[in-house]
Amino acid sequence: MKIVASGAVLLLMISIVSFGMPTLANAQSTEFPLTVSTDYPGYAENGEIIISGQVKESSLSEYTTPVTLMIVSPDGNIVKIDQLNLNSNNEFSTTLVAGGPLWKAGGDYTVKVNYGAQKAETSFNYAGGSGSITAPPPPPEPTPVPEPVIEEPVPVIEEPEPIAIVEPEPEPEPEPQALCGEGTVMKDGKCVAEQKEGGGCLIATAAFGSEMAPQVQFLREIRDNTVMNTQSGTTFMTGFNQFYYSFSPYVADYERENPVFKEAVKVTLTPMLTSLTLLNYVQVDTEEEMLGYGIGIILLNIGMYFVAPAAAIISIKNRLNRN
Repeated sequence: MKIVASGAVLLLMISIVSFGMPTLANAQSTEFPLTVSTDYPGYAENGEIIISGQVKESSLSEYTTPVTLMIVSPDGNIVKIDQLNLNSNNEFSTTLVAGGPLWKAGGDYTVKVNYGAQKAETSFNYAGGSGSITAPPPPPEPTPVPEPVIEEPVPVIEEPEPIAIVEPEPEPEPEPQALCGEGTVMKDGKCVAEQKEGGGCLIATAAFGSEMAPQVQFLREIRDNTVMNTQSGTTFMTGFNQFYYSFSPYVADYERENPVFKEAVKVTLTPMLTSLTLLNYVQVDTEEEMLGYGIGIILLNIGMYFVAPAAAIISIKNRLNRN
């Protein structure tokens, strides 16, 4: 009976040890293919947020594609979206200021990044704000401390020989400061990061090749200077961003990989850009005017993209049936 009891205890100990070893091995070999983090767990309004991460070497895409970054507020609204390029160490980083029309709610904000099929996310706490961006005041300049004047000792003349007076060499003029690089602006004599409201037009940027293209600049001006100046326009852009940024990063990546598809998208965007130029000839000051012109332009685009092609197809089909 003692032999049976001892054997049962020994078998139980072997089972416990063999069950824990694979778990320990798996825990030690866990390595995420895509990581993202923030420099602090929480921020106040107008606080500077530094977001960084890395892509594992084995997870790199066959094509050179940027990392898509998206920040979602506690109530589900997208407050920031951007595409970040990897450096030579497969790392990415960006700096932004917490504040703006979409940064009103307080709570936990989620940072989501995508690189191909890889996904990762983190979160930070935001104390809430007034909905406007105020640049932080520049730090006070330190008061220069005067350098101590060192009196040179009077040389002792032993011989009555004249002493040659050596004139001091002129100090070299200070070199001119270099101009600010791309993505920074000169402010108070210092280069600071340029602040951008909202997100970028990903599909248009990929189609026309650069964020500085005239077509992309035109779309951004219409959004920031006309639509976002009214409450109804801000509400419309919040709902539109939820829909648009759910698929636009994938379309932009495919445009960069397929030149034919890129040209097709460029031709498709031309009628919409033409219809939006109508807003340059009207004055939008009230909510009623924004709703009226906005609904009119939406109906005009529906007519150009759907009604007109459908009418043409029906007309061609009737002619073929008569023949």
